[in-house]
Amino acid sequence: MAGRRSLLYAVFLLLFVTLVSAEVFFEERFDDSWESRWVQSDWKKDESLAGDWVHTSGKWNGDPNDKGIQTHTDYRFFAISAAYPEFSNKDKTLVLQFSVKHEQKLDCGGGYVKLLSGEIDQKNFSGETPYSIMFGPDICGYSTKKVHTILSYKGKHPIKKDVPCETDQLTHVYTFILRPDATYSILIDNTDKQSGSLYKDWDLLPPKTIKDPNAKKPEDWDDKEYIPDPEDKKPEGYDDIPKEIPDPDATKPEDWNDEEDGEWTAPTIANPEYKGPWKPKKIKNPNYKGKWKAPMIDNPDFKDDPELYVFPNLKYLGIELWQVKSGTLFDNILISDDPEYAKKLAEETWAKHKDAEKEAFDEAEKKKEEEEKEKESDDEEDTDEKEEKSDDEDADELDDEHKEADKKEHELDSEHKEEDKKEHDEL
Repeated sequence: MAGRRSLLYAVFLLLFVTLVSAEVFFEERFDDSWESRWVQSDWKKDESLAGDWVHTSGKWNGDPNDKGIQTHTDYRFFAISAAYPEFSNKDKTLVLQFSVKHEQKLDCGGGYVKLLSGEIDQKNFSGETPYSIMFGPDICGYSTKKVHTILSYKGKHPIKKDVPCETDQLTHVYTFILRPDATYSILIDNTDKQSGSLYKDWDLLPPKTIKDPNAKKPEDWDDKEYIPDPEDKKPEGYDDIPKEIPDPDATKPEDWNDEEDGEWTAPTIANPEYKGPWKPKKIKNPNYKGKWKAPMIDNPDFKDDPELYVFPNLKYLGIELWQVKSGTLFDNILISDDPEYAKKLAEETWAKHKDAEKEAFDEAEKKKEEEEKEKESDDEEDTDEKEEKSDDEDADELDDEHKEADKKEHELDSEHKEEDKKEHDEL
């Protein structure tokens, strides 16, 4: 028992030390005072294309008190940013994490954030504002459903790896970890989806090695994997086999007249015995050396940069988007140097509420489906009522026509009687 207590105490102490030692550069939970820390840009306002942000927990959630900011109004540009004390990630692990939910069933739009360096005019923050890191999901149609990770290093460089993003209407947590040894990890919902090196997975630097431009394939290099079998011989009479033969099932028509139609000959068909021009079979080449490749040499243009991972003046976090359909909700944004702290934050927020959020979403979808069925039923009833009313109107119209015809017939009959009486009087 004492040993178990000691183990639990050690684990607690380790966790406490980890959390205390974590440096948090920026953490946003979006409480009621969030607007005091964020600046909404005036970008696109003069064109009436600037979208607004609303403070909400969304249509379905696991905790109505856990709010974020959500894009509002379709076909709009959105730009908002927050400042934090400037820092450099030199000799530190950089962790960028946030949660995002596309309630609108996003068909084209982004859900990413940007880290910006130096001084920027937050009121004019836009898609043209330089950034250091852009990270997060991007969805557009069937072709684009991926996690963007773009690094600025003498230009903008997107990751070469294809990292699929989540596409449902629930909250998901995206984490980017960049380490001093120039390795990185991309996590979704606290699960590693892609890890590697800045050297291999971005084109930040020229390659370390290149193919020797002066190398040439040796003249005696045999790169034919298969060769004709020198022992194989063409079968006797092979060239005498015709391509086509007379159809053995064809018969001369009964009305065929040799004198008038000429001598009848059977139509030809492909000869099943004909195999085409003869070729010797192939065998493995005993002298095959493989496909020749130029040897690799050190690239004279390569110059290593031990600070390849460093962003020295990080100072702002911005969200800049174009959305056809609005409804994307951002929450629980973190910039830190500790992946464990980020993991714990995700567990306390997303993981704690995800099951309740899924239940709320399923209930909302069920209610929506019932409302659609009810609307369809009402539409059918309206259609039946309209058809019934139309039938009644047609019947009334027909009845009026009959009455009018009877009236005319009565008037005509009266005229005939008057004429008969007049003729009778004259007689």
